[in-house]
Amino acid sequence: MSSKGIYGEQLAVGFLKAKGHHILHTNLRIDRKEIDIVSTEGTLLVFTEVKTRTSFAFGYPEAAVTPRKQQHIKCVAEAYLREHTQYEQIRYDVISILLQPGTGAEYHHIEGAFY
Repeated sequence: MSSKGIYGEQLAVGFLKAKGHHILHTNLRIDRKEIDIVSTEGTLLVFTEVKTRTSFAFGYPEAAVTPRKQQHIKCVAEAYLREHTQYEQIRYDVISILLQPGTGAEYHHIEGAFY
């Protein structure tokens, strides 16, 4: 992963904490697939994918969460839930971060981005 991606995930963790999330895992890997952040918001279990860009040259960051990437995230989530049966409600979120020199980070948090 690039240093930009790592930095973006660190920013996203802080962003979620500020919104009241309790971070359970970062970069959770199961069978070559990964979820960037697993957190709880109250009793809700949230799986979050983070996409970071420095420009819109290749489109909006969240557009990189393709149907294939969504399937990978769901596979990891299903495996996680088999081991952590206490969670009854889940949500899939996407946080896109645009890093622009001199203006800091711009966040777009899409709650319930896919099902």
